[in-house]
Amino acid sequence: MDKNEDIIRLLPKRKKGLLRIVFSRFFVMSLLILLQIILTLSFTTWLYTQFSLIYAIDRAFAFLVIFYLFKCEMDSTAKLTWLLILAVAPITGAILLLYTKHEFGHNRIRKRALELTNETKDMLPLQTEAMFDPEVQRSGTDDLCKYLSRTGCFPVFANTDATYFPDGEKKFEAMLEELQKAEKFIYMEYFIIDEGYMWGRVLSILAEKVRQGVEVRVMYDGMCEITTLSHDYPKRMAELGIKCKAFAPIRPVFSTYYNYRDHRKILVIDGNVAFNGGVNLADEYINRKERFGHWKDAAVMLKGDAVRSFTLMFLHMWNITETEPCWDNLIEPKSPEKSSGFVLPYADCPLDDDKVGESIYMDILSRATTYVHIMTPYLILDGELESALTFAAKRGIDVRIILPGVPDKKGAYALARTHFRSLMKAGVKIYEYTPGFVHSKVFVSDDEKAVVGTINLDYRSLYHHFECATYMFRTDCIKDIEKDFNETLTLCRMVTPDTLRNTKLSVRITGSLLKLIAPLM
Repeated sequence: MDKNEDIIRLLPKRKKGLLRIVFSRFFVMSLLILLQIILTLSFTTWLYTQFSLIYAIDRAFAFLVIFYLFKCEMDSTAKLTWLLILAVAPITGAILLLYTKHEFGHNRIRKRALELTNETKDMLPLQTEAMFDPEVQRSGTDDLCKYLSRTGCFPVFANTDATYFPDGEKKFEAMLEELQKAEKFIYMEYFIIDEGYMWGRVLSILAEKVRQGVEVRVMYDGMCEITTLSHDYPKRMAELGIKCKAFAPIRPVFSTYYNYRDHRKILVIDGNVAFNGGVNLADEYINRKERFGHWKDAAVMLKGDAVRSFTLMFLHMWNITETEPCWDNLIEPKSPEKSSGFVLPYADCPLDDDKVGESIYMDILSRATTYVHIMTPYLILDGELESALTFAAKRGIDVRIILPGVPDKKGAYALARTHFRSLMKAGVKIYEYTPGFVHSKVFVSDDEKAVVGTINLDYRSLYHHFECATYMFRTDCIKDIEKDFNETLTLCRMVTPDTLRNTKLSVRITGSLLKLIAPLM
């Protein structure tokens, strides 16, 4: 038995807690819908005898709820979804609307996140020299930095080397190499951690680094407690000397706070190196385990000044649950041996009113002069983003999107296809990756701009998750990103009108039905 297996053996196997499932938001929604059905069936006869009074009360109640709905600050597509729910189930629909809209349970975390943002707004220099570079100003990147300064501390940096990884395997190799070099601290924040070869290799290095005096912190999303890890995982990690916590662990409390998941993937080493992208810490991400054919992913590694932004992002999330927040290790990175262009790391928080991820994607689409090439696992669009994609194509921009050929979620696959006809009519070209599943979240445009990060083109990423990404302008690796897109394209089939006509009836029906409630998914 090797060292990896010894360490994994010390940690508990996954346990699915019944209470954690029972008190999830899905269970609450299902319970309310079931309650509506039971009430309707039980009181049908009585309703007939009291029809006029009940009808009047029901209509008055529905009017008040709809009036409240239109006053809410909400995406127009989401309002239509809620109107449908209220039409079908006015009473429980209203309860569910108030439950989600008032978002009781996360007001405390919203306040805490705002306090930490204000506390750290001056820790990084927002007015960096890079903002005044003529190329940055011409590209509009300085405008993005001004916009992002309203939602957090996200400067644009020069003096940063960016390396692109076209798959999880290459990112994993570089990650292991950099972890071995750690001397001061290692910060890890991942949506998914799952026991296996990949996590075993990483964990063995982390345990060794702790013995060498390196501070190691690991944070993962609380949904792992249902899907991959046991609820006492932080305690077991502490036995190895690793500081560990779950973000928003699933506990028996009715709270919409648990709807806001930490979907970010961040690794910071000594404040000098940072990794970001779509790759989680589980074997399917490096194709050691096959789930949906070949797993296509992407990531970037930064060395230099821009790493400070990812250090600050991690500390923000870590300190949300700390009574005395500490900002140690927010240090000046070493200068890279080489660098090109400009780098702007950024985060997107679901607890404010800014749709940062969507805004940056739309900015790229609106400023493009030649092409915008996209890889995303999901395509569940609101009206604004769909309009941005179609407008870019209609004004002559080569807009291409690569999606999975083997989906991980059949519902999401069916939903994506509901957008195909309108996008293709406008000139957007859509492709499906035949070897398997595309998990990359990549935008690349005009050979000079790119985004690699965690933000999918769906409601959950754009509205409901904590996310992060790396915006790059004229970095050397942009040519590698475009090369990867074109090489991936050779393994894809193009979606044509014939493809749409030959879509299974069950997929069409599923997509049409799910589109009615897409903003809630």
